[in-house]
Amino acid sequence: MRLRIFLAFGNHSPTVRLSRPFSSASRLGKVDRQVKQQLPSSPARTRFAPSPTGYLHLGSLRTALFNYLLAKATGGQFLLRIEDTDKKRTIADAEERLYSDLRWAGLQWDEGPDIGGPHGPYKQSERTTLYQEHAEKLLQSGHAYRCFCSSEKLNELARRRASLGLPSDYDRTCDGIPREQSDERASAGDPFVIRLRVPSEPPEYLDLVYGLVGKPNHNKKAQNLGEALYEDPVLLKSDGLPTYHLANVVDDHHMDITHVVRAAEWMSSTPKHLTLYNAFGWKAPHFAHVGLLQDSGRQKFSKRKGDLDIRRFGDQGIFPEALLNYVALYGWSHSHKSDVLSLPDLIASFDMKFTKGNTIVEPHKLMYLQKKYAAKYADEGGPQFEALVDRVFEAIQQEFGTPSWYPEAEYPNPLNGLELRTRVANVLKHTAKNYTTPRDFFDNYSYFFYDVPLPEFKDDAGEKYSICREIGAELSGSIEFALGTMRPENWSESALKEAISSSAEEVVAKNNDLRKQIPPKQEFPFLKHAFQDVDIPILNIKEAYKAAQLYLRWAIARGGSGPPMHTAMAILGRDVSLQRLYELHELLQAEAVKLDEEEEA
Repeated sequence: MRLRIFLAFGNHSPTVRLSRPFSSASRLGKVDRQVKQQLPSSPARTRFAPSPTGYLHLGSLRTALFNYLLAKATGGQFLLRIEDTDKKRTIADAEERLYSDLRWAGLQWDEGPDIGGPHGPYKQSERTTLYQEHAEKLLQSGHAYRCFCSSEKLNELARRRASLGLPSDYDRTCDGIPREQSDERASAGDPFVIRLRVPSEPPEYLDLVYGLVGKPNHNKKAQNLGEALYEDPVLLKSDGLPTYHLANVVDDHHMDITHVVRAAEWMSSTPKHLTLYNAFGWKAPHFAHVGLLQDSGRQKFSKRKGDLDIRRFGDQGIFPEALLNYVALYGWSHSHKSDVLSLPDLIASFDMKFTKGNTIVEPHKLMYLQKKYAAKYADEGGPQFEALVDRVFEAIQQEFGTPSWYPEAEYPNPLNGLELRTRVANVLKHTAKNYTTPRDFFDNYSYFFYDVPLPEFKDDAGEKYSICREIGAELSGSIEFALGTMRPENWSESALKEAISSSAEEVVAKNNDLRKQIPPKQEFPFLKHAFQDVDIPILNIKEAYKAAQLYLRWAIARGGSGPPMHTAMAILGRDVSLQRLYELHELLQAEAVKLDEEEEA
């Protein structure tokens, strides 16, 4: 037998005709792969339809993004629809948070509750009459029926089914009620719901990710036990409000939605939705089901548990552009050499190459992208960099207060005429490639803003300050002299770099027998990227320069990470730099006196 497949894109749904029962999606072969990867040839109308029962999280942001990209990549429209029929679980501020979080992320809709559009209203709570009319149409056509079963009866049925190891599907008790009797009971005020009559053979459909999907709706265990199982989902509840299944299908049809990208967990509901489309005589949209995002424990993210709430990322200082880039990489593949893709880049390169299966989210990837975007903003120096500077500046002020330096009377103008915001900008320009969040920025570079205590410096044997004694008093003295005699107007990066280099050259030239060695495999716990295995004598200029940088990093940066020391000292200014250098000098002198006294004793 031959398998015949007829496909059409654009505003028409795919039609699949089989000349024999379907058994494997692999029969679609190359046609299947081609369908999955190609963009539609006409503009796509997509939608994001969240429920205000929780806040936007990573998984729902990705769903919104994929629908947005599909619309924009084809010159179509992206709609926002609020599915707010579940009043019991609705959170008061969730709807407004959805608007603000999506806009913060950079996703703007073409039609929606707050901006209107030709297919409104865009809140399901304002479309109740439309759903009731369509439920009545299904009753009239025989595709649905009223169910008068009480909640007690349904609960008892569910318990009995559970004891038998069966799903809690309905048994169609009310399906046999004659239409006239059903109408009379409804008119008399008997409470009821309206159920969809699901066919025994659910419709198959061509998923743009998984290919042809569908299987017979037979439960052999139920048949052996003599139990009648029918999914027959509720379409209209006893309070007259629709369930997700009815409202979703009616809205997608009336809003001319052509493509639906959603999580794979909805694949089991799609045959029910297609049954509804068939019952109404409507063309269904194309469906693409993408795998779920999971945490390290392989649990899916849930808005009701607050998993990775988008607002938390913003509060931590994550860039919206980095976050969108981050979620786009999960469940979709691209052909670029770099994973750093801005929103315009994503639109330009978007296609339907979604990947199958669930994906474990890797937090370190977000930090990688965060650093890349920070470096990009610093290089460009435009509004995004200024916004970054403002964010860090405000965070330092709000959380840590105004920087406190040395007593003003003794050390006037400690910021060297630079305001705090300017200081933040200068540090960010030189450290952006390692930027993650305002909190981490301050932890790493607090010595630029506060008088950080001088840390102890111990070798492997626990002896304090040995490393600086090993570089030689002559080298440290030469550095202190060169910097101390530098005039304020000459204090600059280039001059400081030259002074450090000249000091190293001078000491090596005068005393080429600096043979004392830095202890082997020396570790410096206060340094984040220290010289780990320096075990050679300082006999040349390169080694002397390294030793000078180490000495200065301990004194000026308090052992912290950051830019080269000539850059750090230029940012800090002459007064603060020299004061910190003198502090270390005095400490080492006191240590030397102490050692001499111990030796004499």
